[in-house]
Amino acid sequence: MNTKPFEQYESQVRSYCRSFPAVFTKAVGSEMFDEDGNRYIDFFCGAGALNYGHNNPYIKERMVEYLMADGIIHGMDMYTAPKRAFLTTLQEKILKPRGYDYKVMCCGPTGTNGVEAALKLARKVTGRTNVFAFMGAFHGMSMGALSMTTEAYARKGAGVPLCNVTHIPTPYMFPGLDVVAYMQQLLDDDHSGVDKPAALVMETVQAEGGIFPFSPEFLKGCEEFCRKNGIVFIVDDIQAGICRTGTFFSFERAGIHPDLVILSKSIGASMPLTLLLIKPNDDIFGPAEHNGTFRGNQLAFIAGKAGLDFLLESNLEAEVQRKSRIVENFIINEILPLDSRLHYRGIGLMWGVDCDKLGGGVFSRAVMQACFRRKLILERAGRDDSVVKMMPALTIPDEILLEGLAIVKEAFIEVLEANK
Repeated sequence: MNTKPFEQYESQVRSYCRSFPAVFTKAVGSEMFDEDGNRYIDFFCGAGALNYGHNNPYIKERMVEYLMADGIIHGMDMYTAPKRAFLTTLQEKILKPRGYDYKVMCCGPTGTNGVEAALKLARKVTGRTNVFAFMGAFHGMSMGALSMTTEAYARKGAGVPLCNVTHIPTPYMFPGLDVVAYMQQLLDDDHSGVDKPAALVMETVQAEGGIFPFSPEFLKGCEEFCRKNGIVFIVDDIQAGICRTGTFFSFERAGIHPDLVILSKSIGASMPLTLLLIKPNDDIFGPAEHNGTFRGNQLAFIAGKAGLDFLLESNLEAEVQRKSRIVENFIINEILPLDSRLHYRGIGLMWGVDCDKLGGGVFSRAVMQACFRRKLILERAGRDDSVVKMMPALTIPDEILLEGLAIVKEAFIEVLEANK
């Protein structure tokens, strides 16, 4: 395969291609194919942008039909038929049946655009500048989002001080620490040196942080803390949303109602789309006070509506919960017995095997490479990238899921043998 043009003409910032040095030409469902005809199983899933799989036929048919009819493609935030259909479906079939009352703001095409909009709105609502975010968080790479992201490598790339954020330790970092009480103490103690925040921003599952699902009790405690103190409660559901954890929103398991919710990745069903869901009382942006040229991605509205319809018609939430048990049982029965130093975490179809006690990132990278040699694509996450991350499409057939899991086991065996 000829990769020379990429190496010659593309910026050094390229990333995933370094781990997966193949030239891909085709993808269907949970399978990808390179230009030499090799088949790969996809446990990467576009970092969560492909929950419905590659070229989902139900969604693709509606996109092709729309394109062939010369439907409007770019509309800024003008009224269009695709946006009307998408908004109506989201409200009537997803939000209202679940008891959520949100206005919908269409942001720019990537998740970090939604994070920036949420930060601006929280600061406008409260008149305060500081925000609380958790250690281990990943919220994006633009300046506001990056200020909350804690990975040292990412933060160093900013080139300027990253301000107006207080990072809070997580329950898994200090198991004996009452984190909610800690946050309250920061507000109540006039010698804490911490300004009262406009918002508390959190992922309910820290995905890039190493696959750490927070407990329903902790999520409820965070919501109560925000309500008690007049703080805007923001959930970043960019990667963990759209049924990834087994329910449409990742926070449904806790019965909470965040003030703002950020959705991206699979909300556009593989097309670029980001939404900020806003409780009506907080919907105070003036016209165009936050905007973006591609906040009117009409093909994403077509795909997004089709994705929501498919989700409901195929009972995808129940399917994810069923497949979740398959993955967890395999990890427990087939992978963990390989070495007592391995441990795991996960929820829905987002799982990680932590190799921190086996050499961390060096070991996990070897596992990832062994998987790729066997034609399975997956990535790593967490501190020192020590977690082997498995995140297949929600639509993956059982036989391909089990085939991929068997490859993961083979890769662990190979690397463990090599490190004896």
